[in-house]
Amino acid sequence: MSKPVKLLSVVVVCACVLLAINFGMRASFGFFMGPISSHFGYGREVFAFSLALQNLCWGLFAPAAGAVADRFGTTKTIYIGSVAYALGLYVTATAENYWGLNIGAGVLVGMGIAGTGFGVVLPALARMVSEENRGLALGLGTAAGSVGQLLVIPLAQEFITGYGWQITLMILAAGSLCMVLLSRPFKGDISPPAVNANAKDQTMLEAVKEASGHLHYWLLIAGFFVCGFQLAFITVHMPAYLSDHGFDTQVAVISLSLIGLFNIFGCLLFGSWSGKYSKKNLLGIIYLFRAIAIAAFMLAPITTTTVYLFSIVTGFLWLATVPPTSGLVAQMFGLKHMGTLYGIVFLNHQLGSFLGVWIGGYLYDTTGSYDNVWWSAAAIALVTAAIHVVIDERPVKRLRNVNTPSPVTP
Repeated sequence: MSKPVKLLSVVVVCACVLLAINFGMRASFGFFMGPISSHFGYGREVFAFSLALQNLCWGLFAPAAGAVADRFGTTKTIYIGSVAYALGLYVTATAENYWGLNIGAGVLVGMGIAGTGFGVVLPALARMVSEENRGLALGLGTAAGSVGQLLVIPLAQEFITGYGWQITLMILAAGSLCMVLLSRPFKGDISPPAVNANAKDQTMLEAVKEASGHLHYWLLIAGFFVCGFQLAFITVHMPAYLSDHGFDTQVAVISLSLIGLFNIFGCLLFGSWSGKYSKKNLLGIIYLFRAIAIAAFMLAPITTTTVYLFSIVTGFLWLATVPPTSGLVAQMFGLKHMGTLYGIVFLNHQLGSFLGVWIGGYLYDTTGSYDNVWWSAAAIALVTAAIHVVIDERPVKRLRNVNTPSPVTP
């Protein structure tokens, strides 16, 4: 797409709906923890490991999905991801043991999320809109994921109550195939050539080598690792944590729905701000306030009011990291290989997610409490806030040299 599209266009709307489906279904998995564990007679660690594996596979396949989208187009990548997502949900619904859970909910769903999620759709949005609208477009796409969380979580819980977890997974599998239909407007979106005739047209391997030798790329990766640890732990274990403290399921539904609702505002606001202000400073602020919010939640008496207040604050900061993080990748290294480079950043986000989900289940089964994980999440958020102070968010030297006017030859 050579001509930038408007923010209010068919392709942007399709991108937002697609991300809403992708993220909404994924966010509902925490409510399957209890019924699936009870059905098989396992402790929480077993299905927690399946979901941890899902996050890991999501991350492992994200760079590959981004590279395929950069090379062959976004539509084909979304198509493959949608089929993998649906197949994974079906395999999970028909699983007979933990191997089936790991293959279905773990590997296949992880692949499906990678092929239809942020790592594929956000770079496409960044390429399609104008530079001045890029931050807001990334915020819109990220906020759409939360709209899905807000809508799908209550429906999934109602279906689990009314029809059981297996039928609910079948329904979600059918819903995931709708993403195939939403991929059509992306046809023709392939990574652009160098934007300047004097710029060297990098290969993918050259881009990866350049980024891997850039210290500040690794600092950005470290921050996203912490983000993944926190978000995945809360998404999967919050319902069980609240149940342990005597709250009924409806409180957990409202809690995660509030996170989804207020994340919409956070994504839009930080998406807009990332086009105006320093992206690294915005990220530092987000991680600092996450640390404060978690510490306050642990120190305060746990009541319905404190649960909902924590959910509101956490929701506002939830995916607010995505627009400035993805925007920094484009700002530092350009758009040509953004899918690949953001996929690598996201891989490390999912490594953090894997640890957050699995360690949460492991420590609960061994200690009977989630407290150590909560405090660890607060501590590493504080460290991450400090890390972002030293990030250099300028474009790499290669791009700065391209933008420097050549001397006039007499």
